[in-house]
Amino acid sequence: MKGASLKAPLAWAALVVVLDQISKVWVAASFQFQESQPVIPGLFNLTFITNTGAAFGILAGAQSLGRQVFFVGVALVALVVLYLAYREYREQGQVYMAAIGLVAGGALGNLVDRLRLGHVIDFLDFYLRQHHWPAFNIADSAITIGVGLFLLAGFREPGRTKP
Repeated sequence: MKGASLKAPLAWAALVVVLDQISKVWVAASFQFQESQPVIPGLFNLTFITNTGAAFGILAGAQSLGRQVFFVGVALVALVVLYLAYREYREQGQVYMAAIGLVAGGALGNLVDRLRLGHVIDFLDFYLRQHHWPAFNIADSAITIGVGLFLLAGFREPGRTKP
């Protein structure tokens, strides 16, 4: 195999899945559903909620089995696309490998919840006064950071011709 091995993206993905699942198990064991504890008053709480939908609760009201099949399918397609991205970018450096691993780990972390629980546990609750950002988790954070790294790496290489 030419280029970087799968070790780096797999290591990032494994780290995300482990941290994500440990944090969710801790929240579920330490908080009552919808319980909220201030961490930084006026800015950040730990709040135990669940999300049967996608980001921001999209499709949360859809039928359970259809929703689950849809989200599992989306996660599997995303993992295939990430593998194809790995093959395309493996010679482009470790930032791309970390980005792919972070996104894959986030997708897997939330997939584990959906398969195990039928929903995703969210608990990171940022707000300013009465304006709350939708709660999220470590898997969601890893996806966001991974996409951001991928975009930043692309901006650093303006002459790159590959998509």
